[in-house]
Amino acid sequence: MVKTFTKTKLKAPNLPQELPLVHINNFHDEDCIKLSLIQDCTFEAQNATNIVVSQVLFKNIVFNCIRWPFAKITDTSFENCDLSNVDFSQCYMDRVRLTNCKLIGIDMTEASLRNAVFEDCNAAYSLLRYTNCKKVTFHNSSFVEADLYSATLTDVSFAHCNLDKVQFSGTKLAGIDLSTCQFYQLGLTPDNLRGCIIAPEQAIALANIFGVIIKEY
Repeated sequence: MVKTFTKTKLKAPNLPQELPLVHINNFHDEDCIKLSLIQDCTFEAQNATNIVVSQVLFKNIVFNCIRWPFAKITDTSFENCDLSNVDFSQCYMDRVRLTNCKLIGIDMTEASLRNAVFEDCNAAYSLLRYTNCKKVTFHNSSFVEADLYSATLTDVSFAHCNLDKVQFSGTKLAGIDLSTCQFYQLGLTPDNLRGCIIAPEQAIALANIFGVIIKEY
């Protein structure tokens, strides 16, 4: 299990050790899926608004052309899933874990994330604009060119992540520790960076971002 790096211990998904295997072909608006193991299948072109998911383990699932705006997802785990370009805009997630998942281009605009862990994920080009994150750990994952414009980050950690070219404009990074992360460029302003925790070697990259010339003697 991944070590959490937030100041407050995260609440893990409340999942029973044994779940019944459930086969689902279609999702509909306001569907409620609970206490299920769903694995080894592909969902194609499914649109469902206000879907409720609780105590579900998704394992080895491909979500292809899926739109779940306004979804409420709690006590749920995604393992080895492909959620690339899935629409989770304005969703609510609490006690959710995503492990070894492909999240390229996932849309979580205006989502609310609570007690969430993203571990060993590829979330390049993901959209987290205006996302409200509280007690969230991003661990050993790639967020290359992700968009976190005007996101709210409260008790959030990035540990050993690739954050190159992430857009942080409008996002306050005070108290956020980026010291173990990799980046060469970031989209931000000095005001966004105020209070952020970085490693000494990262100061050079940030100096280059802001056009500061470091003179060697």
